[in-house]
Amino acid sequence: QVQLVESGGGLVQPGGSLRLSCAASGFIFVVNAMNWYRQAPGKQRELVAGITNDGRTNYADSVKGRFTISRDYAKNTVYLQMNSLKPEDTAVYYCNTNLRGLSHWGQGTQVTVSS
Repeated sequence: QVQLVESGGGLVQPGGSLRLSCAASGFIFVVNAMNWYRQAPGKQRELVAGITNDGRTNYADSVKGRFTISRDYAKNTVYLQMNSLKPEDTAVYYCNTNLRGLSHWGQGTQVTVSS
C-alpha cells in the first residue's frame, strides 16, 4: 500500500533552516506529483509546495524564495528545504500524493520556529 513517511522536523530559531524528507513507497514514484502541506493550530491545512513528475515546482506565496522542494528518483524521496524560517512557519508538515483519485498522506512532522 501507499506509504509516506516524513522526517526532519524539529525546533529551530527564527532565521534558521530545516530540511524535511518524505520517503515514499507502494506506488510508482516517478510518475506521481508530490506535495508538501502544513497545518498550524486552529488553521486549515494549506499547500506549501508541489513538484510534478518532471520536476516543475510551485510554491505558496508565503514561502517563495525561502523554501525549495526537490525529489530524488533513486531514493523515492521528496525534500523540502526550508530557509529563513519564521515563527509563522510553525506547523505540522505533511507529505501528500494523489493516486487514482485518492489522496494519500504521511503522519506529519512538527516544525516549531521559536526563540
